Amino acid sequence: MLIRYKKNFEKIAMGLLSFMPTEKDLKKLQQSMRQYETDENWQLFLWKEEDIIGIIGVISNDHNNIEIQHVCVNPSHRHQGIGKKMVLALKEVMPDKTIVPTEHTAAFLEKCHRIEEGE
Repeated sequence: MLIRYKKNFEKIAMGLLSFMPTEKDLKKLQQSMRQYETDENWQLFLWKEEDIIGIIGVISNDHNNIEIQHVCVNPSHRHQGIGKKMVLALKEVMPDKTIVPTEHTAAFLEKCHRIEEGE
């Protein structure tokens, strides 16, 4: 289930975001978290099953597009389709938006698209 980020999820969110190659540096990670907390165009969502096991962060660049900035799944829950579930749930939450990747999330989104097409 996709849930919106709240400040009381900060530690788990930072832990999940730290798996992104672009967020290995603590200062960069803290800067990204601040951006999600203060910029209304940056939105962070957590994926909860029994526990919170994934995170997806987007930026609303304009009225029609949302850019997936971050997508991370706890390593012990990878290769189970959690990332794809997060993207599909995001499409349900924002049905009027087109999801676009960054250079860091493009390969992941392409893989999700291939799975949807049954490749």
